[in-house]
Amino acid sequence: MTKEADIEESLITTLIDLKYTYRPDIRDRASLEKNFREKFQSLNRVTLTETEFSRLRDEIINSDVYASSKRLREINTFVREDGTPLHYTLVNIRDWCKNEFEVVHQLRMNTQNSFQRFDVILLINGLPVVQIELKSLEVSPRKAMQQIVDYKSDPGNGYTNSLLCFMQLFIVSNRANTYYFANNNNSHFSFNADEQFLPIYQFADEDNKKITHLDDFAEKFLSKCTLAQLISKYMVLVASEQKLLVMRPYQIYAVKAIVNCIEQNRGNGYIWHTTGSGKTLTSFKASTLLKDNPDIEKCLFVVDRKDLDRQTREEFNKFQEGCVEENTNTETLVRRMLSDDYTNKVIVCTIQKLGLALDPNNYNNYKERLKPLSNKRIVFIFDECHRSQFGENHKAIKEFFPNAQLFGFTGTPIFEENATYKQIDGTVGSFVTTRDVFQKQLHAYTITHAIDDRNVLRFHIDYFKPEKEVSFDSREHKVAVVNTILKKHDAATHHRRFNAILATASINDAVEYYELFKETQEKRIREDENFSPLNIACVFSPPAEGNKDVQQLQEDLQQEKEDNKVEPEKKKEALQSIINDYNRKYGTNHSIHEFDPYYQDVQQRIKFQMFSNADYPHKNKIDITIVVDMLLTGFDSKYLNTLYVDKNLKYHGLIQAFSRTNRVLNDTKPYGNILDFRQQQQQVDEAIALFSGETGARAKEIWLVEPAPKVIERFEKAVTAMNKWMQDNNLVAEPQEVYNIKGDAARVEFINCFKEVQRLKTQLDQYTDLNEEQKAKIEELMPEEQLRSFRSSYLEIARQL
Repeated sequence: MTKEADIEESLITTLIDLKYTYRPDIRDRASLEKNFREKFQSLNRVTLTETEFSRLRDEIINSDVYASSKRLREINTFVREDGTPLHYTLVNIRDWCKNEFEVVHQLRMNTQNSFQRFDVILLINGLPVVQIELKSLEVSPRKAMQQIVDYKSDPGNGYTNSLLCFMQLFIVSNRANTYYFANNNNSHFSFNADEQFLPIYQFADEDNKKITHLDDFAEKFLSKCTLAQLISKYMVLVASEQKLLVMRPYQIYAVKAIVNCIEQNRGNGYIWHTTGSGKTLTSFKASTLLKDNPDIEKCLFVVDRKDLDRQTREEFNKFQEGCVEENTNTETLVRRMLSDDYTNKVIVCTIQKLGLALDPNNYNNYKERLKPLSNKRIVFIFDECHRSQFGENHKAIKEFFPNAQLFGFTGTPIFEENATYKQIDGTVGSFVTTRDVFQKQLHAYTITHAIDDRNVLRFHIDYFKPEKEVSFDSREHKVAVVNTILKKHDAATHHRRFNAILATASINDAVEYYELFKETQEKRIREDENFSPLNIACVFSPPAEGNKDVQQLQEDLQQEKEDNKVEPEKKKEALQSIINDYNRKYGTNHSIHEFDPYYQDVQQRIKFQMFSNADYPHKNKIDITIVVDMLLTGFDSKYLNTLYVDKNLKYHGLIQAFSRTNRVLNDTKPYGNILDFRQQQQQVDEAIALFSGETGARAKEIWLVEPAPKVIERFEKAVTAMNKWMQDNNLVAEPQEVYNIKGDAARVEFINCFKEVQRLKTQLDQYTDLNEEQKAKIEELMPEEQLRSFRSSYLEIARQL
């Protein structure tokens, strides 16, 4: 059996081979500070007196991880004894690879209240920036994670009052399995029994093959320049939340691919990263790295809708305060494109404003004014680059900016197979394929990868089969849909912990559904005083009638755009009536004439599902939002878990719509729930086959949850295993007996047993296709009241660990 000490020795040997300097002499606080002083003085070409160094040390040590991380990356100022300022850096921030890299082990950091010893620490220019905690093979790396959390929770621990405050990354390994995660202030750094875990990562190669063995991990991840680049370029300090983010491997590979393509001037390219994988962070980092490239005149991040313009700008500014400004109109965009100001080098704008700026017929003469930029190197990064209006704008950009490089991000590329589609008028339209526009794929991280990595959730699809065949257009069909939703909604949404979207085929259908829900629920309230009605909202765009904001919004809302051409007054009347109901219900004052504030309010209220009913009463929330095209692309909420489908979907439209439900939260949200009222299994299978990436045969297994009978079987085994564990430990399998479990090791074993029971029960609770026999079987295996009692006991002993 390989001992922990042997793993440590082997790692140090690997690091020495990677040209780290081994420092066995650094074993305590004094020797750590002495070494840092030497490195600091050498880097900054200065000799400090004892008093000056003591004062400098006290100035730079800060218990705030975010503040320390910021200082690590900046030029700072220190006032010397003679009053002169010393402008210094803690590390070589111009070229991180040229810093001194050292490895120490078994460092003891004794403070007034803490006597901690650390397995392996990596120093950059004398500062401890990476801590590696090791366990033997039979111990889970999660034990090491918990140890780090415990160390950081100790009062007076070394992370708050010594040079350890500059720690950036933690790595944990039992040699076979290796994880890493960013350091953070305690508000962003905890484990607890409610499944609120740290964001932890496994390293992977460019094809997303995991690199978990410590030897391989060290070779790839801990080589000096790779580590230096990760800390300096691929960690993000989120200003608005005062926290550190480390980019995932696939995000780093995508950024590197774009930057290399630009540095070598190798044409265009696209990044296929699935919806929900963090494309905004990836594009933000690519944009900010380009900001410092002197060969690039401007970098424009182009989105296709005003709401996404605002959303992206807010996200960018969340990562770095004030890094992009709002373009209130096309005039502002043109002025910023012509500006030499460094802050205007990265611009977020809509494709519509860009189109107006390049329109030769525009009376403001924007195109003529932009001529000085025509032959400059401009980089365009397009978000969701397959949108319908992209073709014409792409041509205009290439003609006006012949030296431009174009990069596209998409979660659902256009291939030959999904390039044609049936238009509203019955004719066949076609998209330009993603490869036609962007020439080459630079990196792929598909939904199959993301589900496998648990970065997004799998789907549970219930293909609703009506009792008798009726036309989808009929009122009878819609009545059946409404009754089914009212019957299944509480189960699907974990007793309204989450909310849902109902996707309909047309504006007329959306209005009819809205009225049907209203009538049906009013009737049920009269018949049953205990009936708790769902809060139903409905949103679709009004007839544009020359309103540029609405016209822009409808560029990618093709069904709504066409629907509004038929009886527009009737559509306006219906929408105004819906908005009036909304105003009465929520105490708002929206109007059809100011549609955008209403649309934003609906989105915000959907997201407010995150608050408990105690903090934000249910009467203020939305249970179901009825839509036509809106919210089916680009809208994210972790607390939206269910999509009811009564419209035809296929290929990228289907994946985009389904993906509204699969954002990861915790174990209370095991998958995205789809109730399909049009039995579109063939279309689902075709979409999975097309967008699965390299693993077509396995894709369905990865994408879709197991059928109910299999999960019930696993649930039965988990309950049996927990009961057997209690009996083997001389305990009756009852909740009150949990308090009699002796010792932390035994408590951990019980917690693991119960967590599996709870996980499978939560999964089954949200299945919408269980029959009565299956429900009875589940209740028999673990009655609801008994489960709640076990959960209460489990939480109590988990807090004691």
